[in-house]
Amino acid sequence: MAVLLPPRAPEPIGFPRLTWRHGLFFVVAAVLIASMATAQTPPAQPPASAAEALSTAPATPFSVIIKWSPLLLKGFAFNIVISIAAMTLGTVTGVILGLGQISVNPIVRKVSWFLTQFFRNSPWLVLLFFAMFMIPFQFNIFGVIMPFPDWVKAIIGFALPVMANVSELLRGAIRSIPNGQWEAATSLGFTRTQTIWQIVLPQCVKRMLPPWMNLYSLITMATVLASVVGVTEMLTLTAQVHAAEGGRPELFAPLYGFAGFCFFLYCYPIGKLTQRLERRFNVKT
Repeated sequence: MAVLLPPRAPEPIGFPRLTWRHGLFFVVAAVLIASMATAQTPPAQPPASAAEALSTAPATPFSVIIKWSPLLLKGFAFNIVISIAAMTLGTVTGVILGLGQISVNPIVRKVSWFLTQFFRNSPWLVLLFFAMFMIPFQFNIFGVIMPFPDWVKAIIGFALPVMANVSELLRGAIRSIPNGQWEAATSLGFTRTQTIWQIVLPQCVKRMLPPWMNLYSLITMATVLASVVGVTEMLTLTAQVHAAEGGRPELFAPLYGFAGFCFFLYCYPIGKLTQRLERRFNVKT
């Protein structure tokens, strides 16, 4: 006689635990950065006296990072602000554009499809330059001049590829809903709008959440491109710190390694959480 097994409890969603492999990776990365810094250090000239040696001794890379870490972390926080704002703006507009792709109006459907494919297949740096130089730096509203800062333009530039990718994610998620859902809603007297908002879209959340989080991780790492257009974020501040320390070549690897390490510590848990959500929300159609 067949025995019904109890349903397996869902895997808890929480902050990914760090194992000894992660610690080993951090140690290896630190050793590599330190060895690169040592290899780039120029040979020291023998000091004429002990007093001269004390006065001319350069600061170690570790002490430089500790000294400038508050400023660099402030720049990293600005990268996070840009990524969150771009993801929010891109998600809202992407949902609208995605709904346009399944519209019954052929003109709306074709225009939405074209915008999605155009911004989805354009280089992010090109879109960033497009937003920086095509949007005016100030607006005259009823005689009042309102400046439009560069970091807001950067948010719009990063929101464009987010919008296109979210639009395609939503279209694919809606198409993955079985036709029986639509037929059942129609038989119950739901309109098309009611079916989309009350039945289809709630089921699309599970399908869209893991790739949406992966897209956010990519946008966060891409925010360093804002340094190319003059936005003062972590990479820009890293270059300024390197110049303030005399442009010493042995500081190049530690400073930029510290910047990369900050992004890794922020994005790696997002990637692990995305994998857990993929397993938890594994939808079988």
